[in-house]
Amino acid sequence: MKIAVLIPCYNEELTIEKVVNDFKRELPEADIYVYDNNSKDATAEKAAIAGAIVRNEYNQGKGNVVRRMFREVEADIYVLVDGDDTYPAEDVHKLITPIIEGKADMTTGDRISNGTYKHENKRKFHDFGNNLVKNAINRLFKCNLKDIMTGYRAFNKRFVKNMPVLSKGFEIETEITLYALDKLFIIKEIPVAYRNRKNGSSSKLNTVSDGFKVIKKIFSMYKDYKPRRFFFVIALFFVILGLIFGIPVIVEYFETRYIAKLPSAVLATGLVTLGIIIGQCGVILDTIVKQHRENFENRLLRYQDMENLKEILNKK
Repeated sequence: MKIAVLIPCYNEELTIEKVVNDFKRELPEADIYVYDNNSKDATAEKAAIAGAIVRNEYNQGKGNVVRRMFREVEADIYVLVDGDDTYPAEDVHKLITPIIEGKADMTTGDRISNGTYKHENKRKFHDFGNNLVKNAINRLFKCNLKDIMTGYRAFNKRFVKNMPVLSKGFEIETEITLYALDKLFIIKEIPVAYRNRKNGSSSKLNTVSDGFKVIKKIFSMYKDYKPRRFFFVIALFFVILGLIFGIPVIVEYFETRYIAKLPSAVLATGLVTLGIIIGQCGVILDTIVKQHRENFENRLLRYQDMENLKEILNKK
């Protein structure tokens, strides 16, 4: 089976050569791809010296790089890893084995379970953000994933070639996990070691801006993946608010057969009506999401038929 190691890079000249060499040692039969994302240092040159296939993505952002990788690279098994040497190459065999055996569509390098991320990570706010997203996703999909934001993953071809990558930046890890859960792909978490960056190598994550993106992602994933639940909560808020203003008006009417608080009555009617409309939007969008899932399943069937046809033609 053809294996491709995908390494998105931005200013990783201190570590990229070692990362490429480590994966060449562990997977000598694999193609190592380094996609340089407008690095201002010698990342591309050092990757080429190490023997990697170097390509460029000029749209800034890790999501943009992953999108190009998934579309351009042809393989049976894909390994996605950061170029900062925080993930050991020797753990790659544990990641690709379930893919080869057909027991998983995606495996993720779990840094949390064995405690190495907690020990090595010096950025406490990043750990807080990881837990925030993890808990939200686990509650949303009723699962128990340990590490949502890991940058060390392996995929089969069916997963990679059918995923529409929409994220531009570091939200890509969350998007990949959401896609796998929503489309019922089999995920298997594999505990892997994690080590902090080397001295002189700096993280590209920004605590404030990327933290805001994380919070925004949590709201958008509820809206996009569970619209009925999302809009029903908003609808319930407006209905309750309308009842707060409307109940005194109703009580007054039954007591006096007259409505003196006309502004309150109008406001209450408007709030309840708005809540009902929002709830209806949730029902409609939920139906659209279900239809989209059905269309996706049909697309997967067509994709599998095409792959089977290619295999038959290759044998001939």
